This record gives sequence, structure tokens and C-alpha cells, in this order.
Amino acid sequence: MVDQASAPSGSRSVTGNAPAFESISAQAEPLDISQDRQFATLAHLGGVAGALPSYLIHRTLGDRGPFTRQESREALNFSLLPTLIILVGIALSLIPAVGWVFALVAALTWVVLAVQSVIAGIKVNQGEPYQYRGNTHLFDKLQTRRSAKA
Repeated sequence: MVDQASAPSGSRSVTGNAPAFESISAQAEPLDISQDRQFATLAHLGGVAGALPSYLIHRTLGDRGPFTRQESREALNFSLLPTLIILVGIALSLIPAVGWVFALVAALTWVVLAVQSVIAGIKVNQGEPYQYRGNTHLFDKLQTRRSAKA
């Protein structure tokens, strides 16, 4: 027991009955099967909003679940190029007289991306891995190029 007179003011004394301090592990716990499937599904469904959701899931949760890592990488590889096309199309749509063509291209690209992302999300939610047709694997190519320069 701590002598109350020697304890600094404002601090509580520690008794033998107090529970021991429990710390939180610095290492994140692995995802269980249902969480792994849930985040893999969200990585694909996030394609409706572009490549950012799958990128964030891949970076933050990829090390915690193998299915999430595999599927978020697949979703990111597929959604990166259409996202860039959409952004460029939106920027070029500001050009007078021909801007409507770029706006139309951006809109059609988004529709294709959204439909493919929803189809993939449904398949992955059923526990099946999904591979997009026409996937350019742009993220993998950029990562390989970046690793070669380092």
C-alpha cells in the first residue's frame, strides 16, 4: 500500500485489489473470416466511387486478411485506369464546343466501372474470388516500376 502522505496531490493510491493495467497490442489482430469477406466486398463496391476506397482498404487492412489483400488489390488494379479516365474526362469537359464529348466519355466510363464493381462485390460477398475481364493491372505495373527504381 502506498503512503497517502507521500503521494503527489491529485494522484490516486494503488491498492493490492486494483486490476493490473492491460495494454493493447501494437500489432493489429487478424480479420476473422466474416470481416475478411466484408472488407473484400467493400473494396469492390467502393469502385463506384473510384479507386480510392480499394486503395485505402488495401493499405490499411491488406495485412490483416488474405482475402481482403487479394480482392482489394484486384479491385484497385481494375478501378485505377477508369478513375483516371473519368478525372481527365471531367477536366476536359470544360473545353467549349467539344467538352460534351469528354463529359460523355467520363459518364460512360463511370457507368461501366460502377456496374463491374457491383457485380464483383456480389461475387466476393458470396466468398468467391473475382477477376475482372480486361483488367490492366495498372497498380501492379506502377508498383513494379517504382520498386525497380529504388
